[in-house]
Amino acid sequence: MGKQEKFVEEITSMNEDFAKWYTDIVKKAELMDYSSVKGCMIIRPYGYAIWENIQRILDQKFKELGHENIALPLFIPENLLQKEKDHVDGFAPEVAWVTHCGDEKLQERLCVRPTSETLFCDHFANIVQSWRDLPKLYNQWCSVVRWEKTTRPFLRSVEFYWQEGHTIHETPNEAQQETEQMLNLYADFFENYLAIPVIKGKKTEKEKFSGAKETLTVEALMYDGKALQSATSHYFGDNFSKVFNIKFQDRNNQISYPYGTSWGLSTRVIGGIIMVHGDDSGLILPPSVAPIQVIIIPIAAHKDGVLSKAREILEKLKGKFRIQIDNSDQSPGWKFSQYEMKGVPLRLEIGPRDIENNQCVLVRRNSREKASTSLTNLEQAIEENLEIVRSDIYKTAKNRLTKMTYTAQNKEELIKFSTKNQGLIKAMWCGDLACEDAIKEETGASFRCIPFEQEHLSDKCVYCGKNAKHMAILGKAY
Repeated sequence: MGKQEKFVEEITSMNEDFAKWYTDIVKKAELMDYSSVKGCMIIRPYGYAIWENIQRILDQKFKELGHENIALPLFIPENLLQKEKDHVDGFAPEVAWVTHCGDEKLQERLCVRPTSETLFCDHFANIVQSWRDLPKLYNQWCSVVRWEKTTRPFLRSVEFYWQEGHTIHETPNEAQQETEQMLNLYADFFENYLAIPVIKGKKTEKEKFSGAKETLTVEALMYDGKALQSATSHYFGDNFSKVFNIKFQDRNNQISYPYGTSWGLSTRVIGGIIMVHGDDSGLILPPSVAPIQVIIIPIAAHKDGVLSKAREILEKLKGKFRIQIDNSDQSPGWKFSQYEMKGVPLRLEIGPRDIENNQCVLVRRNSREKASTSLTNLEQAIEENLEIVRSDIYKTAKNRLTKMTYTAQNKEELIKFSTKNQGLIKAMWCGDLACEDAIKEETGASFRCIPFEQEHLSDKCVYCGKNAKHMAILGKAY
């Protein structure tokens, strides 16, 4: 076990230096590598396999609700981007521009898409004429570019991958229902597939998406007490439709403007999985998105019958689980550490004595709890253990969220909690922008959302003492 201990020691402790721990994990678990393009990363096969599983689950859910996938251009003409001023102002500092083709200067600059609202609206204006053409329920899987000054693998990079849904509807009620429906879909995905508890709520006017009437969000708490905006859903009203002249003939033969939404989730969710579930030995992956759900480790593989039995188990189960076998020459201890590092939810050990007893040993990654299991009922046992892993890591994350959420009744408590405690803060707020700005300036905490589940903590704003309008969730964020 000496090799295992040495291998594990290569990871910085979470409590010693969380940022260094995170960097160690993404590199040593082979999720990504740095590229020669500053601020851009290479997502390696193991990391991309996690993203593919996320895509697979969400894509099916989108399609079940009637959404269709579409592909729009990478480039946006400057005149098109400038049509929606609020939108442009929101992204202006991060936009990358194409100005030349070879040695020839382009007549018009092209923006490398930071998001695709303008392109979708331009397309909608060409294809929608009647109420019978509505709704349009589109989704795009792609990468976007935002020239961030400070980058961090998965959490913030110049280029990142995501899905962006864009829809238009006949009535404001339908568009608002779509906005809420997609937020609830994301919340369900986080809690039931990624085992990450989230807070659902609405962004403040200051924090909402540029050009939106309303932005809804799901916020998650990381191990170090910081929040992560994990997915958002935006209601545009007819803001974009009027700017881009998207018109249709309604049921009363009148000319109307449709109502729009957009919603998205990106590869930053992989960073969230790492920071919510990981430990000092590496990743702990939710079974639903783990590239390998079960790893078979032969014990005393040189002895007759061990490898053949391991391969027999693999053949029997490979259509039912994402399962692999490691029959390399490395020691079992090294393999244990390797697959703990990579977050494989379940380890299956099989050796000569196990074969004699028609059993194997199953080890859950999160608890390292071992259980001898009959080979006769192995498929059921694996299903049950994978569900236990999902349930247990969700409970751990939920308990952390509860423990690290504080209630501030006055300005002094707000300042104390934001400077001395790690976590989120519940507080009453008057709703004024000046107050929001002052709180961020003094405490460093931003308004994560106005949660849908409101609590009446007091009648007064925690900071200025004026009459309170909402309970807000505040915290420092990635």
